[in-house]
Amino acid sequence: MIAKQTAEQLLKIKAVFLQPNDPFTWASGILSPIYCDNRLTLGFPKIRKMIALNLVEKIKQDFPDCEIIAGTATAGIPHAAWVSDLLNLPMVYVRGEAKKHGKGNQIEGPIQAGQKVVVIEDLISTGGSSLKAVDALKEAGCDVLGIAAIFTYGLEEGRTRFEEAGVKLETLTDYETLIEVARDEGYVTEADMATLREWKKDPTAFGK
Repeated sequence: MIAKQTAEQLLKIKAVFLQPNDPFTWASGILSPIYCDNRLTLGFPKIRKMIALNLVEKIKQDFPDCEIIAGTATAGIPHAAWVSDLLNLPMVYVRGEAKKHGKGNQIEGPIQAGQKVVVIEDLISTGGSSLKAVDALKEAGCDVLGIAAIFTYGLEEGRTRFEEAGVKLETLTDYETLIEVARDEGYVTEADMATLREWKKDPTAFGK
């Protein structure tokens, strides 16, 4: 229910856009029939509140021992703030790398070794940036319970990375749910579904 509801809202505000016949080019050079920009949710109070409430439920269910919320810079920060507020928990955020000036912090906000942390992320692709945040928190002595994110592409590379790192990932919705909702609501055709599923099997080979 949450997965479908989240997918419907992301499609509605065009936070997720599907173009099976005119693919986008990611920064990595990969051609993709999908573009996801969950930052657009910030402009829709009802939707961002729905996301925050659903992330809270995920955390209560899957990470009940959570003591502190960590947002990934920059897109995870606002969602982490709303979630930590609803849970009445402290919050920090984690940069992609340590600052090169001042105190040189990678983690901003008070945190203590041994604290049980859940990382909030807006989007999971290959998992690289999320796992960098996990590594930084572990280096600070934290017990990282896992990651709660809005959306995952469900790519094999990402799944493998999380498994190898031993990090639990929970998301509100995923690629398969999203494309099925998109088909059911007329955003894409049944013929487009084959293209969308082909991309997920091997994104690096798509369009070549």
